[in-house]
Amino acid sequence: MSDQLAITDVFLVVSATNERQVGAVVDGIEERLRDLDAKPVRREGDRELRWVLLDYLDLVVHVQHTEERTFYALERIWHDCPQIDLDLDETAR
Repeated sequence: MSDQLAITDVFLVVSATNERQVGAVVDGIEERLRDLDAKPVRREGDRELRWVLLDYLDLVVHVQHTEERTFYALERIWHDCPQIDLDLDETAR
């Protein structure tokens, strides 16, 4: 992303099927990154748990409810940026 957008190197877009799962994903990401001494410089969207943004400067994480992910389609906006295949099963629960 850094070639197209100067504010970050990587966007990570994650989705969950309900608000409770969005919150759990956010908590899990923050916990793992805290273990690496990383704290977000900005966190937005906590109240509704429909779309939470965690800004770690070089990494910006978007955790979205599946409806928001479909509607806003961030992948469409940034389609010209290189993608990193994480080799994850998108249907894993």
